[in-house]
Amino acid sequence: MQIFYKFVNKLSLWGAYLSALLLISLTLLILTEIFIRYFFDMSTMIADEYSGYLYLASIFLGLAYTFNEDAHIRINIITSKMSKKSNRFIDVLAGLITIIVLGFTLYRTVLFTYDSYEMQMLSESVSQTPLYLTQFVMPLGIAIFILSVLAFVLKGLKNDI
Repeated sequence: MQIFYKFVNKLSLWGAYLSALLLISLTLLILTEIFIRYFFDMSTMIADEYSGYLYLASIFLGLAYTFNEDAHIRINIITSKMSKKSNRFIDVLAGLITIIVLGFTLYRTVLFTYDSYEMQMLSESVSQTPLYLTQFVMPLGIAIFILSVLAFVLKGLKNDI
């Protein structure tokens, strides 16, 4: 089981690294657009579109790492007054519900991405980027997130939280 935990942690860490790299790329793209517009009165013509793609990818790839670091928002007004055993039960139950919701989300994003691929959908901007390439990070990020929540639930069942 430790191999699974280490694999999931490493996967979520790589997702976070990639997310950070994408945010840096996003910043550089916007700065390049500003520089080119200011000094050359031109545009890259893709900065708006690609900044959205980079932002989307950074969010989805960072979900699992954020979860592993307990950085998602939690409301603990009730659970702060409960015993450790009750909290563990609620955490496991919430984790299982989360897996179900994320499973449905994964299913829908896979269908969404596949439809874009099948219909050869392109962005409406100058770049005409195939949309499935930009949408692929959604099911990928959600799949990594599901693995992280699954590892959390398994640790909760073994009382290792």
